[in-house]
Amino acid sequence: MAATPAGAASPDEAAVRPPEGVTAAYVVLDRYDGDVLAARNAHQQIRSASLVKILIALDYLETRGPDPVIPEADLVRLEPMLRSSDDDAASELWVQEGWEQIVVRMAAKIGLEDTAPPVDVGFWGYTAFSAADVAKIYRYVLEQAHPSHRDFVMGNLHRATDCATDGFDQSFGLPAVLRHRPAFKQGWSGFGSTPPRPCATDTVSSAADAEPGVAEEAPEARARALAEETELDLTSAAMHTTGTYGPGDRTIFVLLTLQPTGTPWDTSVATVNAITQHLHRGTHG
Repeated sequence: MAATPAGAASPDEAAVRPPEGVTAAYVVLDRYDGDVLAARNAHQQIRSASLVKILIALDYLETRGPDPVIPEADLVRLEPMLRSSDDDAASELWVQEGWEQIVVRMAAKIGLEDTAPPVDVGFWGYTAFSAADVAKIYRYVLEQAHPSHRDFVMGNLHRATDCATDGFDQSFGLPAVLRHRPAFKQGWSGFGSTPPRPCATDTVSSAADAEPGVAEEAPEARARALAEETELDLTSAAMHTTGTYGPGDRTIFVLLTLQPTGTPWDTSVATVNAITQHLHRGTHG
């Protein structure tokens, strides 16, 4: 682990104990210095939920080479998938681009240590990620990807909407805590399909149609059955907030959480916001 810069809290000082029953895995990284400002359970495998959409978009771009011309039929999927976490768009692209081979290709190319394809390739949200790998993905996009690929991915994340396409409010965590709006990509799973309240409409619309049998997560009974085939927790409620902020996207922030099955949306949001606030204060004063 790299040294902590003068004036910043050490990773231990910045640590936060999550509430009883909540798993929190996080990495906060200053990519200019390579300093890890905070870390906990950094290599624990946790299901990605919608975070895998970053890999879907990046793989799409990289398989087409530098400065790809993106057909309109794909653009109307890629943009809402990144900005508004559009599940139908992700399902269409998941099938079109090779299902689990997207994860296999990108894990090998980026050198991801803890990432693995979903146990059932029909559910892309069951991809295994770790906080360390998500931080590595952001760093790859910002520092190694072709500039056109970097600008497309980060440009859309900088334009992320408060409302997801499915009506859930995705402005928790980083965008709720930071004074200056970050680039962000969120993930959540296990909260049903109906938002607790209407979300103001600011989403990027998608022309995608859901691919039959391909979705973010399985129905509850199927998820329980799949959980017996993998060590990955597929049943706890998952809520993740990730992104970048500061000049030149200097700071990479990744927080993955698992919360007890049945935890209400608002309770999960409050937990994620509290941990995010603590980490931000602990690492930036």
